[in-house]
This record gives sequence, structure tokens and C-alpha cells, in this order.
Amino acid sequence: MEHQHIFIEGKDKNAPTLLLLHGTGGNEKDLLPLAEMIDPEASILGVRGNVEENGMPRFFRRLREGVFDEEDLKRRTNDLNDFIEDMSKEYGFDRNHVVAIGYSNGANIAGSLLYHYQDALKGAILFHAMVPLKNFQLPSLDGIPVFIGAGKNDPLIPMDETQELAEELRKSGAAVEEFWTNGGHQLTREEVEKANAWYKTNMI
Repeated sequence: MEHQHIFIEGKDKNAPTLLLLHGTGGNEKDLLPLAEMIDPEASILGVRGNVEENGMPRFFRRLREGVFDEEDLKRRTNDLNDFIEDMSKEYGFDRNHVVAIGYSNGANIAGSLLYHYQDALKGAILFHAMVPLKNFQLPSLDGIPVFIGAGKNDPLIPMDETQELAEELRKSGAAVEEFWTNGGHQLTREEVEKANAWYKTNMI
């Protein structure tokens, strides 16, 4: 399935391609400033979600706040994985060298890619993510680096939800680093700076 998207070829051909996945109501350009802060030399594939909720783009449906439509999530995750594959051929980037940067709803579908596919992502930066699917058998994610940024006072995501996500990824072999602020659901500069340091250590 086609997504509205933007592709920007980077100066560093050895850097990963950054897959940008916005939060509810965002678009394919929302996280460009984040990509600039994390790796200004990397290629970028910014994707817009295909689902609308009250006119706001999302990557999958939900039944209500905090309750995902799991069948839709599975289908949209498969569609996104196929889309990345198609774009790698169209734009000539290495499909095996893709790092997701997702915020909120975008972080949730990035997490779902990890839950479903062993080789969908080389690494992931998940800002304010939830457990995409409960009681789900993850593939082996041996050594895949994952950064999780979260707020201790996030009104939408309880701390134990984020901790469960980190634990499930670790149990499947992912190398997870958590970073907690005292903030809420908003993305903080502190988180992005920490993600940048993590990226330089783990992805370059």
C-alpha cells in the first residue's frame, strides 16, 4: 500500500536510512528536525500514516484512547514493512540498514515492526511508545539496539507500560536503553540529545 512520504538522500552513503514515523495528527515532515539532530548526514524516509482519526493521520486504528485495534495494527505493520521494501528499490537505499525514529503513534508502529519481523529494522528510537500487542510471540531480535525515551509523568502512557515494552524487547534479545525524564507526553530536547548520543554509540 502506498504512503504519502518524503525521501531525502543523505550525504553519508554508509549511514543508515532514517525511517521517520510521526505521532497522531502529524505528517511525513514532522520529524525532519529530529533527524537533523540525530544524524544530519543520513538519508531520510518520512512516512505519513494512512489512517485518519477525526481528520488526523495515524498509522493504525484504535478502539479508544490506549486500546489498539490489533487486527488493523497487524495489517498496517505488514503494509509498512512492504512499503519500506518497495521504497528501498525505488530510491536505492540498503533495506538492511534502516533505523526507525518514531514518536507516540509512530513509535508504536515502529515497535510493532520489531514485534513482527526479525530483520525489519537495524535499530529503533522509540519516543513515548506503548506495548503494541499483548501476549505476542516476538521474533529473535538478537543484538538489535533500541532506544526508548519516556516521561515519568506521561498522562497517556503509564510507566509500567513502557517498562513492559522494554522487557519484552530485551527478552527477545534486543539491546534496550531506556531514558526517563520527569516530563509528560511531549518530546523533550533532553530525550533527543540522549538519543543522539545513543545513536552515535550504537548505529554509526
